[in-house]
Amino acid sequence: MKRSRINDILLSADDMIRSFGFVLPPFAYWTPDEFRQRKDIANNVINARCGWDITDYGAGDFDKMGLFLFTLRNGRLADLQRGGGMCYAEKLLISRQDQLSPMHTHIIKAEDIINRGGATLVIELFGSDDQGNFDETSGGRVYCDGIKREFAAGEKLKLAPGESVTLMPGDWHAFWGEGGDVLVGEVSTVNDDETDNVFREPIGRFAKIDEDVAPKHLLVSDYKNWLE
Repeated sequence: MKRSRINDILLSADDMIRSFGFVLPPFAYWTPDEFRQRKDIANNVINARCGWDITDYGAGDFDKMGLFLFTLRNGRLADLQRGGGMCYAEKLLISRQDQLSPMHTHIIKAEDIINRGGATLVIELFGSDDQGNFDETSGGRVYCDGIKREFAAGEKLKLAPGESVTLMPGDWHAFWGEGGDVLVGEVSTVNDDETDNVFREPIGRFAKIDEDVAPKHLLVSDYKNWLE
């Protein structure tokens, strides 16, 4: 993806988020130079990989297959492993109309996916085999706003604004906006986007960036190159 396109997506995403009365934390608006100057006091933000995240899953067609994310807070895997402490994470996502987030599951992370506003969020669901692999014949069980719901293989769950679904490791899912763009909330156990996303197809999690202009804000995938 071109950096100029990423900069434009950041601006439009911030506008959409604010339109629902939500404001991102102050570090979201730091310039790259400000981030460098403050990296010592922002060590927790950097290590937890909080911040802006835009992906086209390495496919090069963001409008067709992609996702905007902002990680607001993220816990520590060590805390999760010992069973106490900061074991949670929270994100905001924007799923655009007909923009696919491809079929995947997680090894560790359980998550609530919440339609925070906008159009309808469609989630396509499949179950797993005995080894946790994608199973095109398997359904399963999820909880929608705390209410148990059985799903058949390939069933498309539709969430209106205010509705949510709880997904556990082994619940394979893909999603997109229907009828317009959707502001999505994600509340989960500790999030590790580098190792805990298992995709059905061999695709990448992060975009390859063409640096045609300077970044307006850093992405979480920029931290290693820009701040270390």
